[in-house]
Amino acid sequence: MLGAWGVKGWIKVQSFAAHSKALLSTSRWLVRPPEGGGGAQPGIAGKKFPAQLRISESREHGGVIVANVDGVLDRTQAEALRGAKLFLARAHFPPTKAGEYYWVDLIGLSVVNRQGEVMGTVTGLIDTGPHSVLRLAPSESESKAEDEERLIPFVAAYVDDVDLTGRRITVDWGLDY
Repeated sequence: MLGAWGVKGWIKVQSFAAHSKALLSTSRWLVRPPEGGGGAQPGIAGKKFPAQLRISESREHGGVIVANVDGVLDRTQAEALRGAKLFLARAHFPPTKAGEYYWVDLIGLSVVNRQGEVMGTVTGLIDTGPHSVLRLAPSESESKAEDEERLIPFVAAYVDDVDLTGRRITVDWGLDY
């Protein structure tokens, strides 16, 4: 959540989805408080940080989404939500096409190369614009420093197979890359 929009309690949200359709068509957004937050927030009438927001109206506006939240009546209350992370229930996700995956489904998968060597576990992805990049934590058998990670472009040239059921991604990538 980026902050307040206007003076009547609307909020401004940056969507990280390719299309905002799901967010705009849903009236309940799940909320995770900002890092280090979670207690009573000034500006929300001293109440505990909400677990979900009920949205009465939302629309795209200049590259972001603006929304009117039930119970948020002014700019001060809207600002108290700044930094919160917003989510949708899985039931509201649009179906994927063949070969498309939600990032959340890839995180935690084991990655192996064509030789069967374990490359690591997907800890996240990076959006570079043209394509995504898998971020891997090193496997336990590797002698990499704890803070090192392996990056593999998530493109057909390097990704042979994604097996969501088997929780495994097979790649054409060497351990020494």
